[in-house]
Amino acid sequence: MIHRFLAITLLAIGATVSHAQPALPSSFQAKTIHSPEAADIFVRWGGKGPVVVLIHGYAENSDSWAPLAADLMKDHTVVVPDLRGIGKSSKPEAGYDKKTQAKDIRAVLTGLGYDKTFVVAHDIGNMVAYAYAAMYPDKVERLVVMDAPIPGIEPWNEILLNPGVWHFNFHGPDAERLVAGRERIYFDRIWNDFTADPSKPDEATRNFFAATYAQPGGMRAGFAQFTAFSQDAKDNKIFERVKLTMPVLAVGGEKSFGPLQAVIMRHVATNVREAVVTGSGHWLMEERPAETVVLIRNFLDSQEVAAPAVRSSTTNLGEKRLTPTEYKFPQRGNPGTGSSGVGGIETVVLKGDPNQAGVYTIMLRVPAHTKIAAHSHCDDRVATVISGTWHIGYGEKFDEAKLKALPPGSFYTEPPAEAHFAETGDEAVVVQITGFGPSSTDYVDPTQDPRRHKSE
Repeated sequence: MIHRFLAITLLAIGATVSHAQPALPSSFQAKTIHSPEAADIFVRWGGKGPVVVLIHGYAENSDSWAPLAADLMKDHTVVVPDLRGIGKSSKPEAGYDKKTQAKDIRAVLTGLGYDKTFVVAHDIGNMVAYAYAAMYPDKVERLVVMDAPIPGIEPWNEILLNPGVWHFNFHGPDAERLVAGRERIYFDRIWNDFTADPSKPDEATRNFFAATYAQPGGMRAGFAQFTAFSQDAKDNKIFERVKLTMPVLAVGGEKSFGPLQAVIMRHVATNVREAVVTGSGHWLMEERPAETVVLIRNFLDSQEVAAPAVRSSTTNLGEKRLTPTEYKFPQRGNPGTGSSGVGGIETVVLKGDPNQAGVYTIMLRVPAHTKIAAHSHCDDRVATVISGTWHIGYGEKFDEAKLKALPPGSFYTEPPAEAHFAETGDEAVVVQITGFGPSSTDYVDPTQDPRRHKSE
């Protein structure tokens, strides 16, 4: 599915070309709110009813939400800020990591007197929205993310290898000098690469957004959004340990992310609904505004509730005693959280939940002749070999010379973030593992991750 995001598809749709630049409803109020994170955030808001905040992406500003804001304001209070460094917000030297920008959004909402809201985001706005939802989960009623990756969340590493995202690594003083006075040429490349309709965004929209970034310091601040990706990835790896439980709508353009958006969000959330906008590329508000507005409105207005919180294992497990013959393996591969992800592994959860905070115990049956590449888990784990002979070693690369044969009754540890590898011989192996969740699995070489093929 990743190739859909990176392909450049030109479709002759024959739609009427608009000659007006995007603009939020003229009835919206406007003010600038100071964020404690050393930025002044320009925000507009209007309408009445439940509060929804719209977070825009790169190559655009808050006016990109014009079609959705005009619809939602009929029965929602719509809050639309410019991200720091973009539009009429200030352009500080630092603070472009998405965790800091989430704090900007919180300052805006509390500054306007609001608390719990719906959150809708696109492009880099997704990254800010995810950080916001992870930091303030009890403040987000529902979350909509549209057509963009999340740094550090799979298949992030694979996306970075594709030359189609050249702009992720195009930043710094020399890039600023190259683009100065040529902002429209730079943005045309991005708009054209990720649209399914060569007429969208239209000329007036392109000129408007290019002029926004041509302001003094605008390109420096815009490039800083990408410079922060390495820090964002580190932050998101920590956020990922606790899954979002609010309802999430993951929207992809058919000619861009498509269903991959939902694949990404299922790594970080437990309640994800998938939607694909037919015929659209990346620029959903410009290419398919009517269809996208209907999708979002229907989701915000639905009666679906957040997944209930999982109680601690000490209160929901009860007493349990099992002999080896009483373990009920599923007789088919279901590797699950806390395992290496190899498809043939059968998993039984004996206590707790490896997706949630708290102690868990899982039992794994690994097929004969299985080789598992170097990987690590974020939590601290201990394990016992129940049956078969388990060959395990520590290191960043599979090395047969480092394997140690562990017969039944053997004990070993899996320290947090320490890479290890393993294999089985002529017989299946049953291993019992206890850790403190939430757990995760990260391969040293992402191309060796057996789970990646499920998203292609």
